[in-house]
Amino acid sequence: MSNGSFRFLSFQGKTRVLHLSWMAFFISFLVWFNHAPLMVTIREQFGLTTSEVNAILLLNVALTIPARILIGMLVDALGPRRVYALVLILSGFICVAFAMADSFESLAMSRFLLGFVGAGFVVGIRLISEWYPAYELGLAEGIYGGWGNFGAAFAGLSMPALALAFGGDDGWRWAVAATGVLSIVYAVLFYAMVRDTPKGSTYFKPKKGGAMEVTSKGDFVLYVIMNLPLFLAMGLIAWQLGPAKLGLVGVTTTNLIYGVIAVMCAFQLLRIWQVNGHVFREPVPDFDRYAFKQVALLDLVYMASFGSELAVVSMLPLYFLDTFDISPVLAGMLGGSFALMNLFGRPGGGYLADRCGRKLILLLMLAGISVGYLLMGQINGSWPLPLAVLLVIFCSVFVQGGCGAVYASVPLVKRRLTGQVAGMAGAYGNVGGVVFLVVLAQVSPAVFFYVLGAVALAILVLVALFMDEPSPQTSEVMPDGSVRMIEVP
Repeated sequence: MSNGSFRFLSFQGKTRVLHLSWMAFFISFLVWFNHAPLMVTIREQFGLTTSEVNAILLLNVALTIPARILIGMLVDALGPRRVYALVLILSGFICVAFAMADSFESLAMSRFLLGFVGAGFVVGIRLISEWYPAYELGLAEGIYGGWGNFGAAFAGLSMPALALAFGGDDGWRWAVAATGVLSIVYAVLFYAMVRDTPKGSTYFKPKKGGAMEVTSKGDFVLYVIMNLPLFLAMGLIAWQLGPAKLGLVGVTTTNLIYGVIAVMCAFQLLRIWQVNGHVFREPVPDFDRYAFKQVALLDLVYMASFGSELAVVSMLPLYFLDTFDISPVLAGMLGGSFALMNLFGRPGGGYLADRCGRKLILLLMLAGISVGYLLMGQINGSWPLPLAVLLVIFCSVFVQGGCGAVYASVPLVKRRLTGQVAGMAGAYGNVGGVVFLVVLAQVSPAVFFYVLGAVALAILVLVALFMDEPSPQTSEVMPDGSVRMIEVP
């Protein structure tokens, strides 16, 4: 690996991997959110009710929580090249199925399955960490996350125009199907052009699959505790769809879903014991230990950053429309400014983490998130609109920067577990999105912003008290059984 300056405009070596990776992420998010800007047309064509529209939007993120955990395990075991290609191909076919839907049920089922593509993000985190050294890792992961995440915003900008270009009542179908075909084609190109590691490097894999390895009794307990919110969030989604809220599924079906979630939870806890029960019988050697509290804290920071982003992006256009005397088009554009900062905020957060220290930048970003949301709770119709927009952009910079700083730290926890650590953090982002949207449904927007600010402040305290500065060097067991101190990468 070269120790030279960061080369963004090259298309050789690690820079080529970076560009191919963020493009894969960009396409996955384009496919994941291609329906959102077309929902008005889809609603009219299918005669959907408000509850059915909300159900489709909710189902689009439901599968992502368990999928990110699963994909994290697969990428550690099989390698990023194969797993990313598989995600893009499967998602492309499901996307085409959505375009061919002829009923609400088929629309809902295909959108539910497409939540799988949101897990593709995890794959690139492990891939980038194999190619970039620690002093460039935050910037590289930030570019990957920020530019790839822009796929969701690009969907909003491009899909209506693409549907109009195809024309007719089925223009939206052709537009959606085109993104699915693009995903399939790109999967083939990605598989052909990417390697899991630089030539001569070792790809470290977990000793056991099915659950993350932990290395102490206390970490075992903490890992179990941190798994529970993942299943509670899925239960919240079922509750939202059930008779208590949207009423799209009956009592019997809702209870059946609760039962399936409970079985999934029990199976996961059993698998955690099967993989890690040995820590209660014999200690793990010191050289192979890591602190799971690092994973838990990164999960919480990502919940406060990306989780709040998911919720705020969903409500911000309507919030601007209701608060200020502006047109729906302008409200939509102003609301989109929050996600637009991904292009700069994530790389910036990662770059600062590389240069100034991971823990310090995480604390700084959490402080900015907390202050930003608490100030947003003060916005009302008497504010000058430009001032409100500037405050939203200020808050967004710290939110996106927090995301970048998290994934500058993820690959430094334990090399062979990077995919699983990334998957769990990503899943917590979705947990945050679900929980915060449920909070929004119960309170006013001002109180909602106060809650987001208070959560970020509480997590800041936890990070300040308990997080250790990640080390770029760690020990790993080589395939021949020997132990080697390695750097990332």
